[in-house]
Parts: sequence; structure tokens; C-alpha cells
Amino acid sequence: MIRRIILILITVLLITSCAGAPAATEAHPATEAPATEPAATEPPAFQSLEAPTRQPSVVDTSTPIPAPTQIISTSTETPLPTLELPTEVVNPPARMVWDGTPTYPGDSTPGFAFRVSYDPEFWAVTTDQFGFPALAHRNISGCVISTTSGRGLPATTTVDHEMLRFDTVAYDVATVSENGVKKFVTYTGGDGTVITGFIVDFVEDEETCLAAAVGVLSTLTSVPVSQATPEP
Repeated sequence: MIRRIILILITVLLITSCAGAPAATEAHPATEAPATEPAATEPPAFQSLEAPTRQPSVVDTSTPIPAPTQIISTSTETPLPTLELPTEVVNPPARMVWDGTPTYPGDSTPGFAFRVSYDPEFWAVTTDQFGFPALAHRNISGCVISTTSGRGLPATTTVDHEMLRFDTVAYDVATVSENGVKKFVTYTGGDGTVITGFIVDFVEDEETCLAAAVGVLSTLTSVPVSQATPEP
């Protein structure tokens, strides 16, 4: 038995020694697979145990622009000075006259003056705030008749026209108002010989003032300058 085993071993050794060593071949793969870089991966997010820091709020330190203030323009009228009236005449005549130069001399007959008559109990000849002759009412404050001619008016005013006729006299009546408030009234006309203009101003009781003024202006007539009463 032992002999058989020895023979087997010898046979194996012989076979091994006779076999040639295999040629070492270096394997060159036809195509090398490109090295693949591992994909970049973001580090895993983790929750911080610290409390989040609050960003400071931006405070607007610019100077605030004030809201526009609406300015309401209010016109303040300067009150006219009170006219000084002459002392009432004792036992005056029923009517007195006021004569003057026409304010439209180019449309009037040369050498003639206008004349209006009035009751001296209610009216008095004086001078207005500009130094011109005027007829002022004794009982109605600020009710004054004075001479005038055409003039410009502010754009804020409105003018209403009407005709006023008497027996021998005709007037173009212009009522001037501002913001719906009547300011004054002008009367422009004459008897055909003289053409002149009057303005009636008032402060209070305008309707009574205008009615009294029309009563005076309705008496207008023309007289030769040689017969006219001198102006005050």
C-alpha cells in the first residue's frame, strides 16, 4: 500500500517537472473603460442645534416728506373809508341838484354838463375816496353814487346787462358779481345830449340802495356849462 502511494507521488512529480511554464502575457484590454469619478454629492444637510440668527431690520432714517398742504386763497377786501357828509341844511328845498362833466365827452355835445336832482334829506354831495364828486346817502351806510367810465374787470367777475329806460333817459345797467355776490352796479347812458356813466357802490341793504339811486339817476338831464352848479 505504501509502495503504491510512493509511486503515485513520483509519477506526479515527473509530470510536473516536464510541463513548461506558461508564457507570461500582459493583458492589454482593447479599450479601457474611462475612470468614472464619483458624482459630487452635497454634504448631507443637518439641523443646527443653535437658534437661527435674526437679520437686523432695515430702519428708514430718511426725513419723511410732509403731505402737501392745500392753501386756500382768500381775498380780503379793504373796507372803504366812511365818507364825511356835510351837515344837513336847515329848511332845505325839496330838491337840490348835482351837476358834473360827462365821463364820455367824445359822445356828448360839447358845452353841456349832466344834472341830476335829489332830496337833500336823504342825499348829500361830497367827495369819494379818490377825491371826485359823489352823492352819498345819509341813512344807508356805504350807498354812494359817483361818476365812472369803462374799465377792465377781474376774470373772477361776471357781468349781467339790462336796459333801463325813462321818459328822456336810457341807461345800460351792468351788474357786476363775484362768486355769486353782487359787488356794484354801473349805469351808462344819457339824454342824447350828454352821455355819462355812474357807479353805485353799497355795503349793506343793496336793494334799498339801488332803488334810491335809480330814483336819482332817472332825473338826469343836460344843461349848458354856463348854468351848471360848480362841482364841490
